[in-house]
Amino acid sequence: MRVQVGREAIDFEASAFIDGTGFKPVRLTDYKGKWIVLCFYPGDFTFV
Repeated sequence: MRVQVGREAIDFEASAFIDGTGFKPVRLTDYKGKWIVLCFYPGDFTFV
């Protein structure tokens, strides 16, 4: 599958750091119908 602007992204699950809560698993479908920005950062063990 090719990533393309304007096309629906495939569903995935990842760990996210939530301020005041810590790490929590989130799924792309948790945000269905909402605008989101996905930022991927190389895993160098620093918080962005």
